[in-house]
Amino acid sequence: MSMHDEHPTITAYPDGPLLVRGAIDLRDADGNAIEQRRRTVALCRCGLSAIKPFCDGTHKPAGFRTED
Repeated sequence: MSMHDEHPTITAYPDGPLLVRGAIDLRDADGNAIEQRRRTVALCRCGLSAIKPFCDGTHKPAGFRTED
């Protein structure tokens, strides 16, 4: 099964990013397509990543916390 045949799943990691597995139609704020190069992508939830929409790990030193 190729990446484009998989149904996407989203996992919210406590105090971290959203992990998206499978093929998705990811777009920027202007509606432009963002190429998905990996089977799993980590999307920023803290808003501090330098490579938005992707997570760069900034949530850890920033102390980002999610509700239980």
